[in-house]
Amino acid sequence: MASWRGSGLRVVGFIGPSGTGKSHRALWVARENKINYLIDDGLLIHENGIVAGHSAKKAPTKIGSVKAALFQDAGAAEAMRAAFERKKPEAVLILGTSEGMVDKIASVLGIGPVLERIYIHEVATQEEIDQARSIRVKQGKHVIPVPALELKKQFSGYFLDPLQIFRRKGTEVQHVGEKTVVRPTFSYYGRFIISDYAIYQVVQHILDEEPAVEKMTRFRTNNGPEGLYIDMDLMMRYGYPLQVVLQRVQETIGRELDRFAGLVIRRMQIHVKGLVVKNTTKGTSKSALPQDEMARMMQTPAVIEGVGKGEPANG
Repeated sequence: MASWRGSGLRVVGFIGPSGTGKSHRALWVARENKINYLIDDGLLIHENGIVAGHSAKKAPTKIGSVKAALFQDAGAAEAMRAAFERKKPEAVLILGTSEGMVDKIASVLGIGPVLERIYIHEVATQEEIDQARSIRVKQGKHVIPVPALELKKQFSGYFLDPLQIFRRKGTEVQHVGEKTVVRPTFSYYGRFIISDYAIYQVVQHILDEEPAVEKMTRFRTNNGPEGLYIDMDLMMRYGYPLQVVLQRVQETIGRELDRFAGLVIRRMQIHVKGLVVKNTTKGTSKSALPQDEMARMMQTPAVIEGVGKGEPANG
């Protein structure tokens, strides 16, 4: 891979101790210095979008996070170099906790030297820095300067809070961009775990509100790092357009689990095991149609699958 040294790339370091608000101010600092690419915690960011890399905040330990931020993995470093070769940016802002960290990132990626440096105390007051430190220490929160939607696939199962950032310049109020607040695994709060039963309760509540669903007879889920898998069996009530109902159920479950905890559903499979019809000659008693008859009435197999191809349920 050809080095970017001598290529005219302007490399600027944005330096400050951990938890002092660098990521919170990164977009504004970049804009004020006419820089449209950022490197922050393993990510290459351009215009509020992720160009390459994986967030170091996803690492299970603090040591792992530091290694990811420094691109110690050869594959990650190569992918980042390829992104620079492809995009050919004119300037990049590298965030780091020290001059040495910024210089090392530039060296590993072959984009140095770092000829300009901006320090957090130059763009933030001591009061603002102290407030940022307090939030980091007391709440374990970290800011990533991209929208939550950009991070959703990387942070499945984490709590994500979008944060719209505005800044006043004279009499004008500027919209700087959207950032995301996360609590990474290595924060002192530990890892947030959403139990299968909590997911079941959300799904059951949705089904209780759907008049076409008689009951859920089986529910299985697997919430792994790559996302959530759901598999369930339902008994349905006769007289409803089942394909329409099941698609609505899928969409509602995907939307509510996303709203509930930012969960990304990789696959949702619903098996319809039978139709329940009201027996008018015996008051309120009910009987179930056999599965082959039920499938004939649906004119499709009695199974509906969704959210294949690794995409979130809500698109």
